Amino acid sequence: MTSYLTRRHFIGYGALQAAALLGLTRIGVGSRSAGDLAADHTPALVIGSGYGGAVAALRLGEAGIPTTVLEMGALWNRPGPDGRIFCPMTTPDHRSMWFRTRTEAPLATFLWLDVVNKDITPYPGVLDRVHHPAMSVYVGRGVGGGSLVNGGMAVTPDRGHLTRVLPSVDADTLYGTYFPRARRTLGVNTVDPGWFETTEWYRYARVSRAHAARAGLATTFVPNVYDFGHMRREADGTAERSALAGEVIYGNNHGKRSLDRTYLAAALGTGNVTIETLHRARAVHPRPDGTYVVTADRVDHTGRTVATRELSCRRLFLAAGSLGTTELLLRARETGALPGLSEHIGTGWGPNGNVMTARANHLWDTVGAHQSTIPVLGIDGRADPGNPVFAEIAPLPTGLEHWISLYLAITRNPERGTFTYDAATDTARLNWTREQSQVSVAAAKRLFDRVNAANGTVYRHDLFGGNRAFADDFTYHPLGGCVLGRATDDHGEVRGAPGVYVTDGALVPGSIGVNPFLTITALAERTMDRALADNP
Repeated sequence: MTSYLTRRHFIGYGALQAAALLGLTRIGVGSRSAGDLAADHTPALVIGSGYGGAVAALRLGEAGIPTTVLEMGALWNRPGPDGRIFCPMTTPDHRSMWFRTRTEAPLATFLWLDVVNKDITPYPGVLDRVHHPAMSVYVGRGVGGGSLVNGGMAVTPDRGHLTRVLPSVDADTLYGTYFPRARRTLGVNTVDPGWFETTEWYRYARVSRAHAARAGLATTFVPNVYDFGHMRREADGTAERSALAGEVIYGNNHGKRSLDRTYLAAALGTGNVTIETLHRARAVHPRPDGTYVVTADRVDHTGRTVATRELSCRRLFLAAGSLGTTELLLRARETGALPGLSEHIGTGWGPNGNVMTARANHLWDTVGAHQSTIPVLGIDGRADPGNPVFAEIAPLPTGLEHWISLYLAITRNPERGTFTYDAATDTARLNWTREQSQVSVAAAKRLFDRVNAANGTVYRHDLFGGNRAFADDFTYHPLGGCVLGRATDDHGEVRGAPGVYVTDGALVPGSIGVNPFLTITALAERTMDRALADNP
């Protein structure tokens, strides 16, 4: 697509295409794809193929280290009967959600009517909503993890704030080396400002920008991994539509540089990496020789466990997401499998201050029947010491004019949750209360009260259920649980488990004030540099 592509990407694409065509659950290049792991041993094992796992896989593969990646979800690279890999938001089907009988979209209703969510057939769909008391978490399921279902906003956090959140990380190196490396490898680009100002597809963002300006609030363009050249061709009618066809939370069929097209394709292209799909890692224990054994269940497309495997490795990289990584380590500590793990395992969790809200505009302030699903603009109040909020100007594509401005506010909520191990259910339970979320609601309300007051507008109460103006009971950005410098050393190696590294959002304590995947990618690059330098 652009210059970030290498020969390894094309080799990796070939492996992904072949696996999809043949319906394989093992994806690889050369001999490692032919089932040569009969002893189920691999020098390096990576749990999860989201941002942290994809970075680990690529850097291990480049170093010549045979590596296996276990992914809980499926490979999304095979068209369904309709010719599409993913389904659109407006007409979701079984591909949309992870083993559900009904979709669970962030918007529950429209005009208080239950018309948003649809009944579906259970299937290992691409989006999951994991429920805990007072908070649920959206996660991606599939090769590429959350990159398959997010809006692609590659935001660099405020340097001063990130330094306070992660004081043990050298900011000069992070901002000078690892953020640029992450942006380059992810294929980050920006929308052309001239096209943005004239296209009908971003009228909704321009309207919100004008409303923010009347309230004295600044907006900023946000880089993205969606290919804006492709988007312009979509608008011109010369490319298949995706962002302009209502696709995003259940996957994009075109245009998005998700991890299966960037890091993971390049990792497979090294010939040293194999991805095993539909594998759920559920336990880890050490051997006397210093290796580790991971127990994983393999499921079929009905959710039935068809095999339980034990895979041994010399080095283990945990990238199962904030929830998955924390649960694996917490279970290992509490069951005695890894009793020497830190007391900080399971602490420092937060929803990145996520709050969704919407405003009702005047009839003359039309937001457009046609809306791109890829956000490119945010209200940037991060410099306000009294109320630092960054608010994505989000799309609400229905194909009809609805006069709604929708936002995902990211607040700097200092509240933190903890996880406890429930032996009866063998799961980690999140301890988070609605009162803790009210800190985020109050911050978002202060910002949007200003916008409403300046424009004579009001909140919408018909979208989130319960007649609420603010949705504070779900997050797209789970962070923490195995915080860097506490549960791990300063480079992500787990205290009490030599050779085990965390490379995902579990490292970040609760809130960084912006969309986190670019930061997670940069931190994973940093961790892998140290891991390979210490033990190549």
